[in-house]
Amino acid sequence: MPRLRRVPRAEMTDPLVTHFHDRLFSPGREGTATGSPGDWWEVFALDPKIFRHCVKGFQVYREATLDPVLRELGQTRAGWARQSQFVYSQHCKQLRALGVPEEKVRAIPAWQVSDCFGELERAVLAYADALVLDGGRVPDEVFAVLQRHLPDEQILELTYITCMYEMHATMARALRLEFDDRPDPVTEVPAPDGYGSRDIADDLTGGLTVRRD
Repeated sequence: MPRLRRVPRAEMTDPLVTHFHDRLFSPGREGTATGSPGDWWEVFALDPKIFRHCVKGFQVYREATLDPVLRELGQTRAGWARQSQFVYSQHCKQLRALGVPEEKVRAIPAWQVSDCFGELERAVLAYADALVLDGGRVPDEVFAVLQRHLPDEQILELTYITCMYEMHATMARALRLEFDDRPDPVTEVPAPDGYGSRDIADDLTGGLTVRRD
C-alpha cells in the first residue's frame, strides 16, 4: 500500500481535489477508468497546494505546441529510465491513443537498436536519457539534431515536460503509488542451509588464497 495516508472522499474539501476525484472515480468501481488504483490522487490530496501545482503541470504539457507524439516519447522514456512502472505504463497508453503503432511503443525500452524511429524521434529519446540518466549531460550532437528540427520554444517544452515526468516517476516510486506500489526487486538471496560465510567467500574466489605481505 502507499507509504502515505490516502484521503477519503468524505475528507476532501478543496473544490479542485473533489472535482478530479469525482471525475476519475465511479461508485462501485475499484480504481480509475484507466485501470490504475487511483491512489496518486488520494495521496496528493493531503496537500491541496501541491495537488493544484501538479494539475497545472498536467495542463502545461497538454497545451504545449510540441508534437504530442514527441512529448509522449519523452515522458514514456523518462518513466522507463527512472524505473517507474506507473509513468511508463500510462504513457504507453497515451502513445497508442495518439495512433502510434504498437511496434514503436514496444521498441521504446531498446530504442537504441530499433529501426522504428526517425532521426528526430531518436534524438528525443536520447535527450530523455541524457536528462534522466545523465543528469542533464547532453551531447552536442544530440542537441544539434533537436535544433535542426524544432524551434527553441519547443525544445524548452520538451525539456520541462520530460523533467517534470522524471519527478513524477521518482515520487511515485518513493511513495509507492499506483503501479509502483511494489517491493524493491533487489534483495539478498538467502544461502542454502548450512552454508556459511567462509564457504561463500571460497566460492567467490574460486578457493584461491590471497597472500598479504
